[in-house]
Amino acid sequence: MVATTFAADTPLAVAELVAQNGIAGNWIWWNFAFGGILTVFFFARLWRRAGIMTEVEFAEIRYSGKSAKFLRGFRAVYLGLIMNVIIMGWVNKALATILVGLFDISEDQVYFYVFACMLIVAFYSALSGLWGVVVTDAFQFIIAMTGSIILAIIVANSSVVGGIAGMQEKLPEFVFNFFPTITDVQSLGGAFALTITSFLAYVGLMWWASWYPGAEPGGGGYIVQRMMSAKDEKHSLFATLFFQVAHYALRPWPWIIVGICALIVYPELSEGEKGMGYIYAMRDFLPIGLKGLLVAAFFAAYMSTIATQLNWGTSYIINDLYRRFINKKKDEKHYVFSSRVTTIILMFVSIIVTLFITRISGAWEFIMECGAGVGLVLILRWFWWRINAWSEISAMVTPFIVYPILLGSGIKFPDTLLILVPATTIVWIVVTFITKPTDEEILKSFYRKIHPGGFLWNKIAKQLPDVKGDQNFIKMLINWIFGVVLVYSMLFGIGSLIFGMYTEVTIAFVLAAISILIIYKNLSSLGWGITIK
Repeated sequence: MVATTFAADTPLAVAELVAQNGIAGNWIWWNFAFGGILTVFFFARLWRRAGIMTEVEFAEIRYSGKSAKFLRGFRAVYLGLIMNVIIMGWVNKALATILVGLFDISEDQVYFYVFACMLIVAFYSALSGLWGVVVTDAFQFIIAMTGSIILAIIVANSSVVGGIAGMQEKLPEFVFNFFPTITDVQSLGGAFALTITSFLAYVGLMWWASWYPGAEPGGGGYIVQRMMSAKDEKHSLFATLFFQVAHYALRPWPWIIVGICALIVYPELSEGEKGMGYIYAMRDFLPIGLKGLLVAAFFAAYMSTIATQLNWGTSYIINDLYRRFINKKKDEKHYVFSSRVTTIILMFVSIIVTLFITRISGAWEFIMECGAGVGLVLILRWFWWRINAWSEISAMVTPFIVYPILLGSGIKFPDTLLILVPATTIVWIVVTFITKPTDEEILKSFYRKIHPGGFLWNKIAKQLPDVKGDQNFIKMLINWIFGVVLVYSMLFGIGSLIFGMYTEVTIAFVLAAISILIIYKNLSSLGWGITIK
């Protein structure tokens, strides 16, 4: 999970955020930790119980009729093809940018190198499947993080920067703020300044309302793929918890440090070139051998992400479209061959998409806006029997209708979320109540298999007195609160340690220790052998 979300574009994006708005600029993605921890304690075990191969397969164990079949096929194409190739397109674009910045390769030639690398990834992904992808992910992640840490140490301790003390002397105080400034104006002396509406969009809406790869409300995509492949529910929960801590708290600091150093070393970079500071730091500060290691690290990060995206997309298209609806009666050998062909096709489609992407952050914003308002359906489908397939379908379609109107009116991201989320929510709630509920036999089968519990399942639970639904939602909520405290305490504790703020370090790590203790006691009180099989 952690390796997959470390793509070639990730260090560049973090460095760009820091260069533009200081450390606090990372709240644009740090806010997703709220939803990530929600997935850990409320959904990881439920996904493991489902016993399905892909997230999309969920549609037919939870819903009924033609609408369930349509939803499964639609999501297979929507996620496995459309969204997947956009994601691979921006990752390809990022690697091309790195190669141009490091080696002065011309724009006309650089994509041949990128696509050659992609062909290698497609080859081993097609042959090895998920197990091969997981093993190579772990190896590639170690290389990538080792290289990132070495770069941060070398650049920070260079004579131009002068260590942590030199950074603090040469740059304004706002660069080192961990939290954004809430104000009524768009900028405040270069600091990350959010208007009240933008702050509400980021912290109050985005983490639960918008679909985004790797941070789906309730879990989804390749995160769910990993949870369902875990040994049991206990492994699923703890693997997902480790991912959240590593993703938000441990991994970003080497990138943040290089981003801060780039402000000192490359002050001439324009607003749109800030992310290039990371690449130029690699080019200018590393000796030949270490530069080779960093290049290998970026290729490793790139290959890790592309391998997962290809495997994930192929599983949707083959398992949830081709095998389910188009060609049902072939043997396993045929489907394995078909998956390999599909992997190659996805690769070529993503190559075409890459050529049309001009701004990586624009692709991020587009995906979040297209998924605005879907999140609440993805959460409630586990805990409310009345959600049906049309609820999901309407929630997925509505943003595509409203978004062009907002685009024409000049409303900018993230303020667009303040309109997209309520509009989508109103539509899917109305659609839910004017369409037929899911067939009761399907609901009973789902409840018997997943036993999610909660009062919103009372209508079904009363008909199944022999099935004991999950309880202790208060303890799950407490675990979520302290899980959030754990992630942010670790994040700011490590940052405070780097910048020599030892009082803050002590407070943060004490809070983290308390959070771990409370979470462990709560999980233990639920009974490891019963609730986590």
